[in-house]
Amino acid sequence: MLATVFVVSLIPVARTIWMSLRDTNLMEGADHFTGLANYRRLQDDSLFWQAWWQTIEFAAVTTFIETLLGIVVALVLDVRFRGRGLVCAIVLVPWAIPTVVTGRMFNWLFDQGGLVNYLLVRTHVVVAPISFLGSTTLAMPTLMVADIWKTTPFMALLLLAGLQTCPPQLEEAARLDGASTWGYFWWIRLPLLLPSLLVAALLRALDAVRVFDLPYAVTGGGPASTTETLSTYAYNTLFSGLDIGQGSAIATATFITEVGIAGVFGIFVLRQIRRDGRS
Repeated sequence: MLATVFVVSLIPVARTIWMSLRDTNLMEGADHFTGLANYRRLQDDSLFWQAWWQTIEFAAVTTFIETLLGIVVALVLDVRFRGRGLVCAIVLVPWAIPTVVTGRMFNWLFDQGGLVNYLLVRTHVVVAPISFLGSTTLAMPTLMVADIWKTTPFMALLLLAGLQTCPPQLEEAARLDGASTWGYFWWIRLPLLLPSLLVAALLRALDAVRVFDLPYAVTGGGPASTTETLSTYAYNTLFSGLDIGQGSAIATATFITEVGIAGVFGIFVLRQIRRDGRS
């Protein structure tokens, strides 16, 4: 297993870092070692920092909302009722749809002639159609809505698995002690769910930082680069600009960002494990 991880993961990462230290440009035919020159260029690249902040904003907002909604959906699915299996299958449909299909669907929904604008105009909420995807202020929130719709079922599935590890005897004891439904969840289930919650949030945050397919399919990074992410910026630099060295530097910066986020989550997970061990 470790050998497989090394081959398919560590070697490409090391290769990317090595390429980020070179000036390799297929348009100019250049290929020589330049050290940290590509990273110094990133320091003065306003579009890179814009993409970095937008990526962090996208990851933070979507992860937070998807985690909250995931808890709500998981709590509903954890209750045994007739047709529960069918509801579980329906809830997972957005996650099962390919991301590119989701992107095109939301592109049509939020287009000026799309269903959302049609309903808003017909219900007299707005006078004229809104350019959701053409607005520099509304494009990113629209992209977030698409991601929340698609990925919340994934979070719910992980958290549902965590909820089902809670011993049922605890609920019986809490009910006998007069605990309310909210008190039972807040003081008993949530602390037991916290390790699963942190792991699920970590997985989702790392996935959101490297998001590419959804913004590429919905907005293409526009308008005016307001939905540009690190992955789309690296792709455009690598494959459109054919600047392999600079594109590798952006990809490496994305990797460093993910390592930092994983480190922060790892600290919380380790603290929770140690606290559970002492208790």
